[in-house]
Amino acid sequence: MKLLLRNLDRTTTELELKDLFQAFGTVQSVNIVMDKISGMSKGFGFVEMPKTGDAKAAVKNLNGMTIGNSKIRVKKAEEKSEDKDEEKGEVKGK
Repeated sequence: MKLLLRNLDRTTTELELKDLFQAFGTVQSVNIVMDKISGMSKGFGFVEMPKTGDAKAAVKNLNGMTIGNSKIRVKKAEEKSEDKDEEKGEVKGK
């Protein structure tokens, strides 16, 4: 299950997030979104956990937790809208 993390402290690292989420199960990947120009964190990212139960436990326990100077928000990531449109058989831009 892919989780969306918002309101991350700009100094939070992917390793810190991996350690935090591993308390609830296996972490498949961690990705903090970075600004292409400044190289700084944009304050959000994603964690993927292969087991849904582990991911739900992480959401329940970590949503609202203070990491660094920020109270993070954790929830299930939504599919990209273009992916949803393709599933419906719709093609964007036509």
